[in-house]
Parts: sequence; structure tokens; C-alpha cells
Amino acid sequence: MKDTFDENALRKHWMGLLAKAPAGRVATLLDAAMERPLFTWLRAPEIGSTMVRGRAGATGAPFNLGEMTVTRCALTLETGEVGHAYIQGRRKADTEAAALVDALMQGPQAEAVRSAVLTPLEEEMAAKKAARAAKAAATKVEFFTMARGED
Repeated sequence: MKDTFDENALRKHWMGLLAKAPAGRVATLLDAAMERPLFTWLRAPEIGSTMVRGRAGATGAPFNLGEMTVTRCALTLETGEVGHAYIQGRRKADTEAAALVDALMQGPQAEAVRSAVLTPLEEEMAAKKAARAAKAAATKVEFFTMARGED
């Protein structure tokens, strides 16, 4: 039987939050929480493209949907933690902030970064999702059919 435990689940979660954050939001939260630590680039922010794949009906054979612009970078803190980031679009400053948060989450400041950056991001995204769902629910139409008496 295949083991279903994913040791990287937490990191995948915070990387997803950082990648989906609105422009400038991660940097704003990080700068409000602390002074940015010193780091060296492993890969300076660079803009490129990646192929996006899709599946018909979410279960069919995969196909190439098209290309998407991404910005990526990698850095290492003076304490040795390595941070990576991939962000949709051309946002070098956002990619740097996301990589810094990723690196900080792997060190002794993880809990402070979680409460100052990740938790507010998660709450904002949940509120935005709830507002969107409420707006969609307000347009829901209930259809009903009266019995025709043919039974």
C-alpha cells in the first residue's frame, strides 16, 4: 500500500499562498513585520514562460493549453536557509519577497513569519472567496415544477 503522508504539505501550502497573493501584499506584510534579512542570490529574479497543461473534464488525456509568463528566483539567507519562489506575471519584487518568506519559514523565525505574513494572507483569501461565493449565491435561481397530474 502506498504511503500517503506528504512531508512537504506545509511548504506546498505556504508556497501556494505566496504565489496567489495580490501584487505587493507579501512585501507589505513582510516589511511591516520585520527588517528584511541579508541574503545572497542563488538565482536573481528572472522572467520567463512556462507551458500550462490541461485535461478535458479533469480526467482526460493531458494537452498543452498555452504558455504563461512567470518570474522565479532563489536565494539563501546568511543562516543557510534557501528560499525559492515562482510567481505568475512579471513581478520581480514580489518574487523576492516570496522567496524571503519561504527561507524564513524554514528557520527559527518561522512562527513569527507565519503569524505576520501567512495567516493574514490566508484570512484575506478566505474572506475574498467567501465574498465571491456570497455574490454568486445571490444570483442563484431556484426552479421548481408543479406536478402535471399525469401520474
